[in-house]
Amino acid sequence: MAKAPKRAYVCNDCGAEFSRWQGQCSTCKAWNTISEVRISPVTKSHSANRFSGYAGFTQGKIQTLAEISLQETPRFSSQFLELDRVLGGGIVPGSAILIGGHPGAGKSTLLLQVMCNLAEKMSTLYVTGEESLQQVAMRAHRLGLPTDKLNILSETSVEQICHLADQVQPQLIVIDSIQVMHLADVQSSPGSVAQVRECASFLTRYAKTKQVAIIMVGHVTKDGTLAGPKVLEHCIDCSILLEGEADSRYRTLRSHKNRFGAVNELGVFAMTEQGLREVKNPSAIFLSRGEEQTPGSSVMVLWEGTRPLLVEIQALVDHSMLANPRRVAVGLDHNRLALLLAVLHRHGGLMMSDQDVFVNVVGGVKVSETSADLALLLALISSFRNQPLPRDLVVFGEVGLAGEIRPVPSGQERISEAGKHGFKRAIVPFANRPKNPVPNMEVFTVKKLADALAILENF
Repeated sequence: MAKAPKRAYVCNDCGAEFSRWQGQCSTCKAWNTISEVRISPVTKSHSANRFSGYAGFTQGKIQTLAEISLQETPRFSSQFLELDRVLGGGIVPGSAILIGGHPGAGKSTLLLQVMCNLAEKMSTLYVTGEESLQQVAMRAHRLGLPTDKLNILSETSVEQICHLADQVQPQLIVIDSIQVMHLADVQSSPGSVAQVRECASFLTRYAKTKQVAIIMVGHVTKDGTLAGPKVLEHCIDCSILLEGEADSRYRTLRSHKNRFGAVNELGVFAMTEQGLREVKNPSAIFLSRGEEQTPGSSVMVLWEGTRPLLVEIQALVDHSMLANPRRVAVGLDHNRLALLLAVLHRHGGLMMSDQDVFVNVVGGVKVSETSADLALLLALISSFRNQPLPRDLVVFGEVGLAGEIRPVPSGQERISEAGKHGFKRAIVPFANRPKNPVPNMEVFTVKKLADALAILENF
């Protein structure tokens, strides 16, 4: 008599397993994310051949570390320089890449553009599980893409996809999306924790064995994180997110994990009627300010991955009619704002406890590094005093709790990038002072917050 399938309860966010259902996951502290999963009993034949539905995998052999070839695997370009930048210089054969984003962000559009362009030079396979073949063809026709050489397949069975892929031997495969794929021997519905985990593991093993690059599209939760078990991000080589506000035409592609390049690399695209287009100079977009000087605006230089990026920080300080003044931060850490306001009161002599404070990073950019501290404080002071900062001034530096201005990485490159965009003055930490004079730029170095305030008095 066959044994009845066992039941387990798995968290959809972190993949933790429990013996019974509970409202909150004790591992990741998320609510209402635990669902029931049925586990079939494992037989000897099943355990001997876990991938029985596909016989294309070869047996490995044990080697010493000295026997491994050190020759670097050549990459191939995706035909998008911004995407190549985020991937670390191009697509590595045999790599498994996961790209996520909100519905309508442009994931399928970007990958369809990549596949159609690469199909002119190499064998590719686009697998869609969410759309029909006619829908994909209509989108490609609307975008004006070449469609005569792209291989396309509508299938959700991972074993069948790998079997058909062996017939055309593509160099790049797109799976849209991993949440609708399924394995025949996994007793759960598509999109469940077990299916997503096993399908991703199967495809990753196929990519390594056949030296085929596989790009998997992943859904995101309402919090903006990738849906599915956390092991999904562990088994793949590169995890990138396509971000963008619903009312904005610009999209940012950010790397969160990359075994073949730098993390936190940023690529910028613009959504047009012909699909996504690269933005060669993103600093020019984020610095599109008006002709009139307004208080509460400052420009800083971020360091995103391997390149500097100029962004504008806006601040609005106004008298509050509430008992508890509001503190609103868009694109910045709310706790960091509260910390800097306390430093400004203690070491700058400016009290804003009775003021509403609103700060915003123009262009929808999210600033996580501390190099924006000094620029944010100067924007707050400018709005509080109703005195605009010079339009040709750029600021960066980390502010400590003692009021000291700490250095930031790549200071020389930040100053040089600001000079290329026509900035004539800069306020930087003393430790980031340039070794050689910067042409057509006056650099002010500061050690304390009081030094920066003294410089503002002379403008």
